[in-house]
Amino acid sequence: MHFALCAAILPDMRQYHDLLRSILEHGRAHADRTSVGTISHFGYQTRFDLRAGFPVVTTKKIPFRWIAEELFWFLSGSTDERDLRARGVDIWQEWADLEHTSRFGREAGDLGPVYGYLWRSFGGHYPQRDGVDQIARLLEQIERNPNSRRLLVTGWDPRVADQVDLPPCHTLFQFKIENERVLHCQLYQRSADAFLGVPFNISSYALLTHMIAHVCELEIGEFIYTLGDYHIYQNHLAQVRELLTREPLPLPRLEIVETDGWLRGLEGLLRMRYENLNLIGYQSHGKIAAPVAV
Repeated sequence: MHFALCAAILPDMRQYHDLLRSILEHGRAHADRTSVGTISHFGYQTRFDLRAGFPVVTTKKIPFRWIAEELFWFLSGSTDERDLRARGVDIWQEWADLEHTSRFGREAGDLGPVYGYLWRSFGGHYPQRDGVDQIARLLEQIERNPNSRRLLVTGWDPRVADQVDLPPCHTLFQFKIENERVLHCQLYQRSADAFLGVPFNISSYALLTHMIAHVCELEIGEFIYTLGDYHIYQNHLAQVRELLTREPLPLPRLEIVETDGWLRGLEGLLRMRYENLNLIGYQSHGKIAAPVAV
């Protein structure tokens, strides 16, 4: 296994370019469930210092609002794709039509026990919300025992992984509080679409770390990103090479604005909306389109 670690924490997202180059240099052709085929490698880690700027890819345009709305949707516990589409975000619709949901005896739009359910009702009897609310438990543990090594949320439940069309790719995240003041987050992702998915994943967990730090009155620290199978789809190779010709731009800064009272604890986390987020100074190169492998 090749395990790469980015020693320097860079303030302009060159880490993302390094990740792509790692696949091109070390990866091998690999068959996959979509039949598109990938160049795949296994085992990678990189780090982002959230104090140096908000990690969002600048060498192509990233729709930050979509990232935020998807995260709010996860945190709400919803697994109804129509709830997300009502917010103007259609990134899950390929897995939500009747052709895909009827395989599991569900209606169109009902994705089954995916992220929202696993985060907010792990181990429950879907669609009943009778499982463990991992987000509530996480915030309670942060308040009661900030030195805990059990500040974990898991998105992988083998009992239901075969009951959905797309089981969670980002499967486990852990927080650490340094000196009872600084919040760090590490994500383990089992499968990573490096061109389309990874930019969303990096910014989504950076945003989640900011949000958790805010509602718990902590300072932000690092986001550590650990990957299992990270890959470039064969029909994304031209887009990756185009992106790698572009020079990364300086990172923006994220500000959380309290517009309607204090945002604290679980209630504050769940009340947070896009209007509370201010991504200051985001500049990027133009969009690079690529097809989604379903």
